[in-house]
Amino acid sequence: MIEELKKLKEGNQRFANGQSIHNMVSISSQRISVAEEQHPFAIILGCSDSRVPAELVFDQGLGDLFVIRVAGNVVAPSQIGSVEFAAIMFGSPLVVVLGHSNCGAIAATINAMKHPEEMTSINIQSIVRRVKPAIEPLLLNSSLNQLNADDAVKANVQKSVDQLTSSSEIIESKVVEGSLHVIGAYYDLTTGVVEFYD
Repeated sequence: MIEELKKLKEGNQRFANGQSIHNMVSISSQRISVAEEQHPFAIILGCSDSRVPAELVFDQGLGDLFVIRVAGNVVAPSQIGSVEFAAIMFGSPLVVVLGHSNCGAIAATINAMKHPEEMTSINIQSIVRRVKPAIEPLLLNSSLNQLNADDAVKANVQKSVDQLTSSSEIIESKVVEGSLHVIGAYYDLTTGVVEFYD
């Protein structure tokens, strides 16, 4: 296990057990030390959901994580560019695509698949269009009404991992040379525990 992943796992265990070491005092002192430059040890592509702040979930401080948040942790050019930026500029060796239970973007996609006649904004539709291909293979063995939302979240995480590693020559080359690892993870809102797919 790479050291950066170990730090995330240990931090999440502290968070889930209510034993976080990062508090306002430690963060205040970190603020000054990272004002001029940053050295994030991991890149997190997570959902915008207000219940999933990566720094808290992994019990990390200012400057420790390069966090990209977008509904449904979908991959689009701006997210790919953000990951490339952090990998190049800071040498961050780990990317974690973080999905979570009770994800609104997954629910919205399932609802849109059930009721395609219902119109939403073109911008919400762009998120749904990115999530839908991850869910469709699950329907080979299940109907939309029987679909397990957690399975859909996990499939969407895996699709985002695959997209990151196949849609960027920079990311792909760093993965091949072993200087970058891209993995998926699932955060349970109730328990506070992150399950990694490493």
